[in-house]
Amino acid sequence: MRNKLICNENNNETIQYDDYIAGLAKGLKLLECFGVERQKLNVTQIAERTGLSRSAARRYLRTLKFLGYLETDEHFYWLTYKVLRFSSAYLSSAYLPKVAQPMLNLLSMKTALSFSVTVLDEHEVVPVAKSVAPQHDNTKISPLGTHLGNRLPAYATSTGKILLSRLPADLLEQWLNRYPLKRLTPYTITERDTFLNVLDEINRHDYCISTEEHELGVTALAVPILNRTGDTVAALNCIAPSNRIQSQQLIQQILPLLKQTAHELRTIL
Repeated sequence: MRNKLICNENNNETIQYDDYIAGLAKGLKLLECFGVERQKLNVTQIAERTGLSRSAARRYLRTLKFLGYLETDEHFYWLTYKVLRFSSAYLSSAYLPKVAQPMLNLLSMKTALSFSVTVLDEHEVVPVAKSVAPQHDNTKISPLGTHLGNRLPAYATSTGKILLSRLPADLLEQWLNRYPLKRLTPYTITERDTFLNVLDEINRHDYCISTEEHELGVTALAVPILNRTGDTVAALNCIAPSNRIQSQQLIQQILPLLKQTAHELRTIL
């Protein structure tokens, strides 16, 4: 058992069995159960989602409540503001958000549109930098997606499809086997072969345009962000109301700006 390796199927990382702290992993997995779809969970729901027994789940919940990461009404549990320590620490120290934010602000000033830099986290994309254009009318773009750290399904977003298109074939196959393509709007791609063909086309053109696949009324255009060694580390996109700006207009006017910004980021990453 001493030389046994444990593999994380989400990122293919490996660790020696003797270096793995199972209790810490279980506690973090428990915290990850809480999300936008379900902000409050009881012991039974936590046990089902984590694979823990009810008694073990109860001990973890009470410990996290004791440490201040959870609150409870003695029936349901929910996250407290203390979990934001982790996200604020990341955003304050990570290099990519720091260097990208001024560039996004400049893009919004030039175009009066919204921009974001996102990373792929398993089946979701997460914005780590974002600029929101001032609204001169009553148009609302992704009101739930304007804050950093909001999680969106990768397969139905422009940045997600860009990042998925850059995965090696074997990892993309594993990803598709694990995460179903659920219909979110009438325009969401749910057919596997069609989705793979779209990813091939995205890879050839080096950009992705997605219209109303995740949210009606929203069109997004994205390009990959590479580091100096050529690895894809994130994606940059522009978000626009589909009733005001046509896809072709985004490609003609915004795509050059996105590519230029991605190039500038590459030189400093």
